[in-house]
Amino acid sequence: MPGHFEPVPGGGAAIALDEVEISILRSLAVQLLELIGPGDEPVEGEDPLAALFAEGPSEPPADPALARLFPDAYIDPAAEKPDEELEAASSEFRRFTENDLRTHKRDDAVAVVRGLDTLTVDAEGGAVLKLTAEDCVRWLRSLNDLRLTIGTRLEVSDEDEGAGLYRLPDSDPRKPMVMAYLWLGVLQETLVESLMP
Repeated sequence: MPGHFEPVPGGGAAIALDEVEISILRSLAVQLLELIGPGDEPVEGEDPLAALFAEGPSEPPADPALARLFPDAYIDPAAEKPDEELEAASSEFRRFTENDLRTHKRDDAVAVVRGLDTLTVDAEGGAVLKLTAEDCVRWLRSLNDLRLTIGTRLEVSDEDEGAGLYRLPDSDPRKPMVMAYLWLGVLQETLVESLMP
């Protein structure tokens, strides 16, 4: 089980993590929460249905990592000339969906932090994290968000999948982020494999 998820009887998955890995995962999840931003606190006495229909932003985020987490709907980024009707539809879609999507992404990242916070490190400096099937889904979504964020910061494109990053010298300041990106990919892949029948 070291370094990767394995299936557990009855569904779910488990992974052995050392103190450093726990700390890194927790730190990344907290940074993701900070990037996504705080949610709106419900106002006492406010109609709960009103929050469901609250309007969100109509413009894409300026931060490229947030734009990757909350992409435009309907718009083809490769198009030479933007289609005004598609831009308007995308803006409208964002206005009614982004707040909810942010809430879900926040909830997933909080589930990662809480799961890690339940661990008690043993005398050898490690712990075993056990996830239910429901926890696994939240972790998968959050691992994906973390990889998208880091990949955006590293300017990994869909075409090269960051092939040049594998050859970075140890002195390159991006190296720790590259290592985290690759490690998260292994975690994500083995978690998916552990859930397959």
